Amino acid sequence: MSTTQTLARLKDLKLGGMAAALEHQQNQLGTYDELPFAERLELLLDREFQTREHRKQDRLVRQARFKLRASIQDIDYQHPRNLKKAQVAQLAQTDWLERGQNLLITGPCGSGKTYLGCALGNQACLNGLSTRYYRISRLLLELTQAKADGTYQKTLNQLAKVKLLILDDWGLEALKPAHRNDLMEIMDDRHGTHSTMIISQLPTDQWYAAIGDNTLADAILDRLMHNAHRWTLKGESMRKRLQEID
Repeated sequence: MSTTQTLARLKDLKLGGMAAALEHQQNQLGTYDELPFAERLELLLDREFQTREHRKQDRLVRQARFKLRASIQDIDYQHPRNLKKAQVAQLAQTDWLERGQNLLITGPCGSGKTYLGCALGNQACLNGLSTRYYRISRLLLELTQAKADGTYQKTLNQLAKVKLLILDDWGLEALKPAHRNDLMEIMDDRHGTHSTMIISQLPTDQWYAAIGDNTLADAILDRLMHNAHRWTLKGESMRKRLQEID
């Protein structure tokens, strides 16, 4: 079989990484000729593995629908806002996600909460973990629509399987009774198995009142807070300070 036929066969088998690596080897005359067959094959397999990993990461990032393109490497530590590199480095690892722990990020408007949340979510995707970002008002609207078209349980099942669910703008709008029940279903499904990140301008001690029903507030917050990491950002709005610099 000729090299051209081999490349065509690899592509037919959806082994594009191996095909690209083989083409590279063929174009580097003399560079790989002295290597044993097993080593050359290992190089091809490594390229295929890397290609599939990158493809998976790209798919997870697209499915997450982050509000911001954010990365751990680009987090700003210059502005004093009670954020430490060691904290970020710890949560950039997947240990807390593997244990199904939660993360609560609070702080004033403009303190960088959403960027931080999206950066950690992006890192989870790079580590191969399914992630989904929602402004909570849009999630609740989606659930309302799902009830109308008969896909409510399917939607809940999909949310329950996401390794990291990020809910932004928690507590900004009053919850309807149906919305409280929706949140209870979500938290109950995820409790102890998968992680939820909450991003809110409200301090956690105001979340009870924001939910608006004593019984459901107890149940929802118990599932959210008992195993949660907590970050409270402080300081002036970063957007305001950047405008002043400009």
